Amino acid sequence: MQKNSPFITLVTPDAPIAVQTHGGRAKCLQRLFRLDLPVPTTVALSFDAVHRLASGDMPDIPRLIEPFGDDQLLCVRPSSEDPDWGGPRAILNIGINHDRHAALIGSIGKEAADEIYLRFIQAYSEHVARLDPDMFDDIDLSGPDALRAALEVYEDEAEEPFPQDMATQLGGVLRSMARAWEGTSARLLRMAKGAPADAGLGLVVQAMVFGLGRGESGSGVLQLVDGDTGMPVIKGRYLTQSQGREALEAGAKSLFLTCDSRGPSLEEAQPEAFANLISHAQLMRQKLREEMQMEFTVQDGEVYILDGVRIQRSARAAVRIAVALAEEGIISHEEALMRVEPRALNELLHRQVNPNAKRDVIGAGVAASPGAASGRIVFTEAAAQASAARGEACILVRRQTSPEDVRGMHAAAAVLTERGGVTSHAAVIARGLGLPCVVGASSLRFQTKQRLLTARDGRVFREGDILTIDGTNGEVLSGEPEMLEATLDGAFKQLMIWADETRDIGVRANADTPADAKTARNFKAQGIGLCRTEHMFFEEDRLTVMREMIFADDPEDRRAALERLLPIQRADFVELFKIMGGKPVCIRLFDPPLHEFLPSNRTGMRDLAEALDLPLSDVERRIEALSEYNPMLGMRGVRLGITVPEIYDMQARAIFEATLDASKDGAPVVPEIMIPLVSAKREVELVKKRIDAVAAAVRTERGEAFSFRLGVMVETPRAALRAEDIAPHCDFFSFGTNDLTQMTYGLSRDDAGRFMSAYVQQGVYPEDPFHTLDAEGVGELLELGATRGRAAQPNLTLSVCGEHGGSPESIAFCRKVGMDYVSCSPFRVPVARLAAAQLTIQDKIG
Repeated sequence: MQKNSPFITLVTPDAPIAVQTHGGRAKCLQRLFRLDLPVPTTVALSFDAVHRLASGDMPDIPRLIEPFGDDQLLCVRPSSEDPDWGGPRAILNIGINHDRHAALIGSIGKEAADEIYLRFIQAYSEHVARLDPDMFDDIDLSGPDALRAALEVYEDEAEEPFPQDMATQLGGVLRSMARAWEGTSARLLRMAKGAPADAGLGLVVQAMVFGLGRGESGSGVLQLVDGDTGMPVIKGRYLTQSQGREALEAGAKSLFLTCDSRGPSLEEAQPEAFANLISHAQLMRQKLREEMQMEFTVQDGEVYILDGVRIQRSARAAVRIAVALAEEGIISHEEALMRVEPRALNELLHRQVNPNAKRDVIGAGVAASPGAASGRIVFTEAAAQASAARGEACILVRRQTSPEDVRGMHAAAAVLTERGGVTSHAAVIARGLGLPCVVGASSLRFQTKQRLLTARDGRVFREGDILTIDGTNGEVLSGEPEMLEATLDGAFKQLMIWADETRDIGVRANADTPADAKTARNFKAQGIGLCRTEHMFFEEDRLTVMREMIFADDPEDRRAALERLLPIQRADFVELFKIMGGKPVCIRLFDPPLHEFLPSNRTGMRDLAEALDLPLSDVERRIEALSEYNPMLGMRGVRLGITVPEIYDMQARAIFEATLDASKDGAPVVPEIMIPLVSAKREVELVKKRIDAVAAAVRTERGEAFSFRLGVMVETPRAALRAEDIAPHCDFFSFGTNDLTQMTYGLSRDDAGRFMSAYVQQGVYPEDPFHTLDAEGVGELLELGATRGRAAQPNLTLSVCGEHGGSPESIAFCRKVGMDYVSCSPFRVPVARLAAAQLTIQDKIG
């Protein structure tokens, strides 16, 4: 035969076979041959050979079957580059005909011989002759005349006798499998699983081991770990008198593998065969350096290994398996790190819907924050707080959230919004809180005033009905399916230790509250890279004082109101500093426009007028005067700090006094103060001058020294372009990629979700730029800002604190342009730590 043909290769220990040319199954079988395991004779067809087959270019079939000897039945299995890409189903018993059937009756008995012939007739009819499988429905396939009847039905439907020639049968099977792989439906299906459009398929032709006969015969699968938990266990199924993977079919009367009080087992029935199977499985694990599922056949008590595939596993199992293999010295720590997909860690960090649970999907949107939670739907933040007070889990449903909804989000189990994208308010806050969140669910009809939610199939859900939010998959489910709890076990912790020993870029957390800071510490963040101080002002007692400050007519009155906020803000910072235990804390000064702190409806305005003892008309006029056509590009951030400087004065004093208070009992605190929305050098000069003055005043009043670092949040294109002017006044730059992306593209991050899917599907953007950093456009601004900033200030610390900081692809870009650290939501910190370690390893191995 063509032993070393580039198209057809006998599988031997030294044959030229590779995953990229012959597929994963062919390569695995070669490895099993190298281990001298009992694998039947096998021939591999390359991707090129199968592609030619699909075009009608048949290989030399007589030479292909030469290694198998006379009268040997064959099976054909697919061998794709990645088993997850699928492929046509295996076809067994090729070569059976009248003469071979008669011979088999003498060796394995009439019942087994009939079964083998029948199975091939059915498979050939459906997959090669393309006949309707229902044509066998009227035949009693277990009856004595089943074989004769099946042959007659085939001849009637195909209008020709069933082929008796091995070469004809095998050629038909090979051609049908090749064409099935290259069909439009199969191509679209595997592309949906991540395969390239031109992905190749190999085929393996293997000598049949029947699994049927007079002695103990059968087939099954065996593995040494649980694919759901990763825990060591002998697991699998074995079915007497069966072929292929029949043992796994529903309803199959399979035996247990190991001794079990519930019924008979292979270990009891065939102790020698069972012992051989375990020995083979352990050898495969050791030498193939992987947890494998072994497909085997027993023929008259003798064991044969037909295949080995990497076991399917959950994220928690993937972590346990990788760590166990590394701890046993089978793989290195670095390889263990490379074997876990960073985003899969979300499955460990959050509750998830059980993959086996029934899913009643009523709508879908953007998967904004991973995890899953069930609860009764509520439509206001007040209702969410009331639900939490009663001890009832609730789902907060809003068209879109605003800072006023933060208290309701704290009280809710999950969040669902009609509008928004991955960097919208709801998404960012939910990720920080670890809340499951789906945004941009425009397939649902939101009627918040009527407190109704209508599904795409017409079902109506009212306040109090139970829904489940699956933030991992972006789905909204009716009812309360079974959940899997979060699991942070010793294997996860060990993997993270190895990641921290390997990575070469820092990872901090975005944290606004003590709870966020504690989560960040638990996940081993190296500090807080972004503390958004405005979220501290939305508690009821603080909000009233904040509104008094907004309505004050002169600086003295504003200072008087802010004096009441000072001790509250100082206490917040003291707690943050103490929780972080001397790790750096970067505090962003007040950023949002003032209108966000004011009511938007008449009832709220009336309540505010009463609280401030003002006429309703005065309140309405002031709110109207503060309203802006485009508040995200209006008087916010540093612009507010310059025009209403009393706010930043109060915050700076609170930070410095908290620094001294927190340093008394613990590690010295060196706060980092960040000025938001900078676009000009003069803005930094003005704010820096006032902050320095406040620092000098606090040092004089307290008689104590302290230091701090001052930096800017680079989130406007102009700040990146003029970085060389701004950097001499700064200790650090933190790139706010959420707003920088928004301004560079001219996209509203709250509204882009409405059309982003269409844009990505049609190739306008390769990916949602709010989800994966745009390396070409926004990335060029980052690189310019970093280069120009360090040219003027060589010791400038550089970081990214937008949500891109938790994206593995974005971390790769940050490392490339020389960022010192990334900062992301607390629950994304482990993902970033692992991704950073993998990128470091990839650089080492080139």
